[in-house]
Amino acid sequence: MTIYGVALLAGCYLAGQILGELLGESMGIEANVGGVGFAMLLLIFLHDFSSKKAPLATETERGITFWSNMYIPVIVAMSATQNVRIALSSGWVALLAGIVPVLVCFAAIPVLAAFSKNKKAA
Repeated sequence: MTIYGVALLAGCYLAGQILGELLGESMGIEANVGGVGFAMLLLIFLHDFSSKKAPLATETERGITFWSNMYIPVIVAMSATQNVRIALSSGWVALLAGIVPVLVCFAAIPVLAAFSKNKKAA
């Protein structure tokens, strides 16, 4: 049922926001640091775990898949309300939080491509 997808999305979003606030507090910043990212990772892991652990009814799986696909637009809209001015006034933390993950992803592309080629050859 679609309601399970909504419940999973809402739970992941709330957990991500709490983790982001806790991380911000531990760093001495009055802002949510990575809450949306934590929520996204949690949603991915829980969706994968639930599909492997126990087979779900087709309608339930479709509801969870639908909301997993809707996650990015919904969360971007929700996170747009966060106070960007506070994040930017934090100095280098905001810049590093954006630049470092992008560089890590760029560096990971050749590694992931190599794994993909190895699996196709086997």
